[in-house]
Order: sequence, then C-alpha cells, then structure tokens
Amino acid sequence: MKFLLKTIFFLAFSISFSQSKSIDIKVEQLLKKMTLEEKIGQLNQNTDDWNPTGPLIVNANKETDIKAGMIGSMLNVNGIVRTRKYQELAMQSRLKIPLLFGLDVIHGYKTTFPIPLAEAASWDLLAIEQSARIAATEASASGIHWTFAPMVDIARDPRWGRVMEGAGEDTYLGTKIAFARVKGFQGKLGDLNSVMACAKHFAAYGAAVGGREYNSVDLSDRTLWEVYLPPFKATVDAGAATFMNAFNDINGIPATANKHIQRDILKGKWNFKGFVISDWGSIAELVTHGYSKNDKEAAYSAITAGSDMDMESNTYRNNLAQLVKEKKVSIATIDDAVKRILRKKFELGLFDDPYRYCNKDRQDAALSNSEHSRVAREIAAKSIVLLKNSPSTLGQGILPLSKQTKTIAFIGPMVKPKRINHGFWAVNLKEIDSTYIVSQWEGLENKVGKSTKLLYAKGCDIEGTNKAGFQEALDIANQSDVVIVSIGERFDMSGESKSRSNLHLPGIQEDLIKELQKTGKPIVVLINAGRPLVFNWTADNMPTIVYTWWLGSEAGNAIADVLFGDYNPSGKLPITFPREEGQIPIYYNHFNTGRPSINEEKLYKSSYIDLQNTPKFPFGYGLSYTTFNYSNLKLSKTKMKADDTIEVSVDISNTGKYLGEEVVQLYIHDKYASLIRPILELKDFQKIKLGVGETKTIKFVIDNQKLSFYNEKLQFKSEEGEFDLMIGASSADIRLNSSFELVK
Repeated sequence: MKFLLKTIFFLAFSISFSQSKSIDIKVEQLLKKMTLEEKIGQLNQNTDDWNPTGPLIVNANKETDIKAGMIGSMLNVNGIVRTRKYQELAMQSRLKIPLLFGLDVIHGYKTTFPIPLAEAASWDLLAIEQSARIAATEASASGIHWTFAPMVDIARDPRWGRVMEGAGEDTYLGTKIAFARVKGFQGKLGDLNSVMACAKHFAAYGAAVGGREYNSVDLSDRTLWEVYLPPFKATVDAGAATFMNAFNDINGIPATANKHIQRDILKGKWNFKGFVISDWGSIAELVTHGYSKNDKEAAYSAITAGSDMDMESNTYRNNLAQLVKEKKVSIATIDDAVKRILRKKFELGLFDDPYRYCNKDRQDAALSNSEHSRVAREIAAKSIVLLKNSPSTLGQGILPLSKQTKTIAFIGPMVKPKRINHGFWAVNLKEIDSTYIVSQWEGLENKVGKSTKLLYAKGCDIEGTNKAGFQEALDIANQSDVVIVSIGERFDMSGESKSRSNLHLPGIQEDLIKELQKTGKPIVVLINAGRPLVFNWTADNMPTIVYTWWLGSEAGNAIADVLFGDYNPSGKLPITFPREEGQIPIYYNHFNTGRPSINEEKLYKSSYIDLQNTPKFPFGYGLSYTTFNYSNLKLSKTKMKADDTIEVSVDISNTGKYLGEEVVQLYIHDKYASLIRPILELKDFQKIKLGVGETKTIKFVIDNQKLSFYNEKLQFKSEEGEFDLMIGASSADIRLNSSFELVK
C-alpha cells in the first residue's frame, strides 16, 4: 500500500511538473514574438465604463487599444455577452493574446453570501470555502476569470469601512479563513468552476491610522510580521494566483512602490510565482503621496518594486517604453512581469479556448441553481451572532420563538427592503432583478405561513429625525404577542471609502426602541451592520439582541430559521465590540503594561477615568439556545521540547434543551519572554455539534509553531519558559486553565 501511494504521488507530481514545464516553454516562445509595446500592453488593466469601482478615466479608444494588444486585462466586465464581445476584439490583435476579466466577487456573484466579516463569525472553515466555491462557479460561468478577493487585512479598528470585507482582528483566525477562501475560489486553477484569487491589500492596510480609508500606516517590523503578514503567507501556501497592493504607505514608503514587501518578502522569501496588481490608480497616486515627482517616476518606482500590472492609471502604458529606452528599467524587469501574467492565462486555458468561460447554458444553469440558495441560507444562519437572550419571567429567553405565536409585530426600516440585505461589495447584475433576494419580512412570512398574524410598521428611517412613524409602530406593538425590531446602518455605510467616526446607531432608531419598550411587550432586536456598532442603551435594556450583519440573498429565510429555532445560533464575534469610539483601537490580544487595570482599577493604572477598559462584547463571544459544559481538561505532558508536542483534550457537554454547535477556543499566554507577549492569543479552535445530553472529547495539539514569535531580529522562534493554557467559549469566558513549560 505504501508503495502504491508513493507511486501515485510520484505520478501526480510528475504530471504537474510536466504541465508546468510545458507552460514555461510556451510562455518563453510567446515572449520572443512580442514587441516591447505588446509586452507593456499585458501590464495594463482598464475598466469597463459601466459600474466602475473607482475614479473613472474614460478611454474612448478602448476597443482599438484591445485590438492593438495594448490592454491585457479588463475589470468590471461581467456576463458572457460583454466578456465575449471584448475577447473577440482581443482575438483581432496580432498575437491573439486573450484578455483576463477581473471583478470584485467579494461574497458571492448572483447568490450573495454574508459579508466576509459575518462569514468569519461562523468560524466554519468548510462553509467559508464552500461559499467561495459557489461564488467562483457562478462568476466563472459568467465570463469572469479572476476575483479581487479575499481581503485578508487584519483590522482592529471598526471605524475603518473595509472591516466588513475581512475576517476581523485576529491573526490566527484570519490566517485560517484566508487559506480557506483561496482554496474555495481557485480549486484547481484551470477548472471551469474556478477563478483566480487575489490576496489583498498587501500589506497592513487594516492598520490605517484613525481607521480612515487610504490613510498612512505606521507600525513596527515586528507587528508587521507577527500580526499583518501571516494571512498573506497563508494565501501563498494555498496557491493564490495574484496579489493586490495596498493604498497605504508603510512607514513612509507607499506599498505600490515598496520593494521590501514585494520583492524581498513576497517574491523573494515566500517565492510567490503569481503576479501583483496595483489597486485602482495607486501607481499614479505615488505622485499625490509625495513619493514620486511625476507619472514617469511613479511608473519606474512601481515596476522596479515588483508591481506587475497597472490597474486603471495608464502610467505603465504611457511611460514604460521610454524608461526602457533610457535604460532606467531593464527589459528583464518587463519580461518578468509579462511572464507572470501570461503564465496565468495559460493555466486558465485561455490560449486553448479564449471563450471557454463564455457558455450560455453553463451560465444559465449556474445562476439558477437552487442548491446555491440552500447553501447560502445555511451559511447565513451560521453567521448570525446571538448577543443577548435574557431569561424572562418564565425562566427562559424570548428566543427561540414558538411557531404557535399568534401575532408578531415586525417593525423597523430594515424589514421590507431587499437590496440592503446584500451588504456592500455585492455584484450589481444589470440583467437580473432583485426578486431572488429574500427580505426579512418575506423570510418571516415563509416561516409562519398563515398560522401567525404578522403586523408591519416602518417606525422610522435609518437616518433622520422624523418620528412620525412611531405611533403606528406603537399601535401594532400593542396588538402583538412579540415585537421584532430590525435596525442598523445602511448597507453602504460600511465598505470602501465608508469610514465612520461615529459608530452609534444612526438616526433615531434607538429612540424607537425606547418607546417600544414602554409597551411592556417581549422585544427581539435585530441589528444589521457591516461592522461593530455602539448601541449601549439597547444592549443594557433590551432582553434579546441578534446581530445579523448583512447576510446576503437568503437573509430573510436565515433570520427566520434562527428566530424560530430551526437553526440554533452558533456564531462567535471575530472582532471586539467597543463601548465607545474612545476605546478604539480595541482588541483582545493586547500587551499587558507595568500598571494593568485589575477589576477596573483607575488610580495610577492604565485606564480611562470616564470609561471601562473592557469591551461591550469581546472577541469570540456568542450565545446559543442551549448551554455547554467544559470539563476534564488533560495535557499529555506538562513539559515539552521544541521538537515535541503536547496533546490537549477536553470534554464538551450539551447541558441544555436544544441541539447546538459550540466553538471551543484554545488560547495561550507566554508568561515571560525576551519581548512582552499578548495577555492571551488564540492558537486553535474547533466547532462541534452536540445533541441534547451528548458529550464529546475534542483534542488539540500544541507544537513549537504555536509557541513561536518574531524576536528582535525578526526570527520566528520559541523561547524556553512557562505558558498558560486556556480553553473557553470566548476570549473573556475562559472555562478551564492549565499550564506547561517549554524546556531545552
């Protein structure tokens, strides 16, 4: 058997190596036929004029340029009609080099999944990979070769609008999710149901000062390596085809022109074989940064730093030939960038058939697949976080609702709209209307049928101060057995260029809840958002709060599944929720200080005089309709060497009344080291499902990798010493403790 497995592995490796060698030969042969202008054309990406995702530069000669081989890639072109039209133009060029079509397929194509931050709350890596696979299936069937996802930026500041696009604040969780998303999008690159992934934004964009979009980043090399780079390294390990530059500078050098991160780290230390694309216009923005004198210098800085493709600034197109002529940029530098791009076009099979992604039957089948909707509904339910479900006078929480409830008042500005459920960065499909999006009202209707009477009132707008709708809301609340209030921020208040200094619930929505509370009715609050919001009065005074994020096209059905207990919520927060903006940045794995505030001590301690240090809701937090007991923590040994491992086992029991899922989290604290270490760090987790009364023993493995960190010399090493080990339901809910020692 061992011989057979070795033989199979050797044959698979040989075939892969042979195919790779064959593509390399084809790339070299094609490169020899190309003029300098045609080579530079491959480095140029232009947008379609419809639905641009950045400041548009209209190119009236786009079609002529494609025929002349002056454009190598297009973005914001989707659907087989439009992609085929442009590809046919490329086939009229001298060398018939096919175009690449890229699109921001961030959390679904037609079938929209929860925004990435919400999906991260599922802590379900297989589900996250599956959603990316379905997105790739639909996008590739519509002529798309390449998605500008996943965004793997670690984000500790919820003021930053793009926090919705990533996996939150934790490096370990973010690294696991980054790997899963790349695997989901790409599968085996070249299969018809795969698209190229693009890891972005390289690097440290999530550390933008003040949480302000496009802002500077100022951090130590140690923080760069330890916090922000690991998710990017995971995408390289997963085989990511492309990387995208960040808009920010890193300690004074814009990422687009940063040789250290692109050539030294990405293409050097990590041996990345794909290509790097700028973000929208970021090469030309080197001038605005004050880093380059003009577009010509910007083109020089970017290409020599390792940026292979120019998205929508035309600096390469207008300046590279002259730079080569002046011998400031070598032809070898140009050739390296071109070869990286051509290789991906060969791997996608576009030279064999430029139209292989333009099949109407496949597009129709992919965009009408009911299985995709079923999966989207399931993942949306997994992404919901139950923040509060306080016991009522009956001794249990309001949720789950009984299907025998006679009358429900469904109130709020989020109840009946459809498009808002998509959240930001949803693909805008011209040819498809919004009927496939399930509103929250429709979800409840689908769930209760005619057995329950549903009453509706908008109550108020998301923004503004008009309270004219309050009375109608109060009237129907008084007629009901249960009130459900759906509030939050607009779907386009989170996303690119959507930084906010004020994270409180917009408008008078919280005033509406205060008035509804006076009715004495049981109230369930649904909060729809793309980031952590501040809602202290609601959090302190409402018995039941469900954080629904933006859940996608099956939002209504998924929310109804959770409200009525057909799915027991299992989501856990991937990011800390602050009490006030004044705490930001706030994250669980901070360093200790010489004067820590214990039990909210304030005098001569690291604290605020007017605010608690603790968050409103901590990282890893989320409730269930059932309860879980943690017991019997065992370590296989209490001392280990660097080449050894410790096996950790723990028993988890479902002690409640419902089948449920629990995310069991393992944290470690290095008690003393040559550099101070965080108070605790997530190092592993498992999501398990348990029936009522069921107990499972789960196991973790502690190895040297989990104990290592970047020292003063930026060496990733462990150090001898003592470690605290913590198992819990969140970063602030540690159920079991132990310790062990790393020895020589």
